[in-house]
Amino acid sequence: MTVALVIALLAGLLVIGLPVALAMAISGSVGLYLFGGMAVLGGILKTAPLSTANSYEIITIPMFILMAEFVIISGVAQDLFRAATIWVGRLRGGLAMATAVAGAGFGAISGSSTAAAATLASTSIPAMIDEGYDPKLASGVVAISGTLAMLIPPSVALILYGIIADVSVGQLLVAGVIPGILVALTIMATVAVLVRIDPSVAPAGQPYSFRDKFASLSRVGPMLLLFLAVTGTIYSGIATPTEASGIGAFGAMLLALHERKLGFSQAWGCLRRAAQTTCMILFVILGAHIFGYFFTLTRVTNDLTQWIGGLGISPMGVMVVILIIYVFLGAFMDQIAILILTVPVLLPLVLSLGFDPIWFGVIVVVTAEVGMVTPPLGMNVFVVARYTRRPLGEIFRGTFPHVLAHLLVIALLTAFPVLVLWLPSTMN
Repeated sequence: MTVALVIALLAGLLVIGLPVALAMAISGSVGLYLFGGMAVLGGILKTAPLSTANSYEIITIPMFILMAEFVIISGVAQDLFRAATIWVGRLRGGLAMATAVAGAGFGAISGSSTAAAATLASTSIPAMIDEGYDPKLASGVVAISGTLAMLIPPSVALILYGIIADVSVGQLLVAGVIPGILVALTIMATVAVLVRIDPSVAPAGQPYSFRDKFASLSRVGPMLLLFLAVTGTIYSGIATPTEASGIGAFGAMLLALHERKLGFSQAWGCLRRAAQTTCMILFVILGAHIFGYFFTLTRVTNDLTQWIGGLGISPMGVMVVILIIYVFLGAFMDQIAILILTVPVLLPLVLSLGFDPIWFGVIVVVTAEVGMVTPPLGMNVFVVARYTRRPLGEIFRGTFPHVLAHLLVIALLTAFPVLVLWLPSTMN
């Protein structure tokens, strides 16, 4: 009865628009008070803030966010899009495919999905509209390409999952590489199918010489070095994820300085925004810890595991139900909040069914990507609409084919876990 009351309170607070952190903290505190009185509640409230921030790997979050801020002001997204356009622009729909490539490249040096969507929206959509692309196709591919930053390292979502699940953050980040490439190729393939069905949505591309193609790589070189400085050092074992995040932030600062885009006011703005975002994430983690303590004391996770085990459903059947729940939640809640709220509850169940926690983390993040572009609260769609002044309905319709393709990728990664687990297994 107490558990049902607390869950109903959490749902009610979220419905009325209370921030997720406060909703989890208040409902968790009420549950702890009902369970053990002020003694239990007071003890947890005294220790929860320290336990939230007292993690060495937490440092990766502000460092990667700061890295993203420096990358954004450096203006490298324009160079990425331009280089990708030169390489694949000769194909019909080439600019849209180049957006997917640029989204993957930008995600590899930023880690912020909304930042990637905003940057791509201001960079590639005007270029596609000027070339005669259908606005629905152009805005849809930008919204879905922005989600790649959630998966390709450095991914804040994967870092948070690693901290919550107490698994290797380094292995998680490396595990996101192949699925990230697979998703990017799927976006390109979806564009190719759409322009094949209706050639009028995209004009014929412009061919470029090999000299132009190789010349374009000179602008991409610094970004490749930054990617290697982060993911390469983690994969090779040279640096831990925390150390690599510091290297990445410093490298991104040098990149912004090299592009002559980093003055005192810009640096202060980057530091301020990174601090604000970090505080928001830590506040959400604190609320989740308070709520999680209630679930632990009331043995909700153990009871859920025993109940599922008694249903006689196959492990894969249970996993399908879990992924459907994540798709549903993604349409209504922020992806970071979903991870923090659900992973402590569902991960013990997933482990009891024999699934790998690294694989589950990547699958959850790929599934959460769908929620970034589905109504009613598709965050990336709202970001694209804000920067382009295009109607929300138009953008949602543009993302629909990509959502279907995304679901096929999730099915593929679920059926073949080796696509996720092979690269981490080769790490030093």
